[in-house]
Amino acid sequence: MIKKGGTYVVMGLLNTDSIAYSTGKMIEELGGKVIYTAQNDRMKKIFFDRGCPELSQAEKEAMCIKYCDVTIEDEVRNLFVDLGEVDGVVHSIAYANPKTCLGHHIYTNSFDDIKQGFGISCASLATVSQFAQEHMPKGGSIVTLSFSSQVAFPYYNWMGVNKAALEALVRALAREYGREHVRVNAVSAGPLTTKAAKSIPHFAALTHTWKKMSPLPWDPLKDKQAVAHAVVFLLGDYSRKITGQTLYVDGGASVVGGELLRHEKPIKSMPAKKRLIRKVAADSEQPIT
Repeated sequence: MIKKGGTYVVMGLLNTDSIAYSTGKMIEELGGKVIYTAQNDRMKKIFFDRGCPELSQAEKEAMCIKYCDVTIEDEVRNLFVDLGEVDGVVHSIAYANPKTCLGHHIYTNSFDDIKQGFGISCASLATVSQFAQEHMPKGGSIVTLSFSSQVAFPYYNWMGVNKAALEALVRALAREYGREHVRVNAVSAGPLTTKAAKSIPHFAALTHTWKKMSPLPWDPLKDKQAVAHAVVFLLGDYSRKITGQTLYVDGGASVVGGELLRHEKPIKSMPAKKRLIRKVAADSEQPIT
């Protein structure tokens, strides 16, 4: 579980819809101290200060938010120098220019945008890991967020490439920092409705596709909590021998070939009578001892 009183850095806070926020609140509920990061003061004002009317001013001021642009090495280094010893880091950061790197066609001659997307979405994890592990004298855990990189989805294009590279980087970093007792893993989540997701063209179509593929019911709003649970598990001591892995939290869509057949689709709400029948049937199959 989360270390009581331990310090955890959650990078990539936008607003209360973000996975970073859900994860940070769960860490706090379990007794950890959370340091959030935003890219800069401008981004914080736009997306957090003005974009979270459900939080009171007192609640906002109670959160510890630091600024860190992961494309600037000195900012990452200084962040961890200022914080001192940390127990875990959540890397919930990704970006690709939707006008050039997402959309109907994967080809683009905007190579600067491709490099920028790769730098933020993938390579920044290496920068964060380098300076974070120096402040984990007793070992620690680094967790990043990915999305179904084994297959190609329409419109996702270069971000899909970046996520595949990110998972490869997770394995390389796990090998590199294992000697420091630092674990590096990824959580591959199903589609979640966040501010970042809204920049993906036809995101609603992707969530609709998920309903046809996922053996378990998948809710793009409510299931942020399920993803946060997995991140917290990988941060904590219960996963102390897990590193270099990508944990899928996607309702099982990643293991299904094609769409679910009609009889395979999730039951929205199982009637109480049917639950009882299933329990009786299961009990009747128990061996006699």
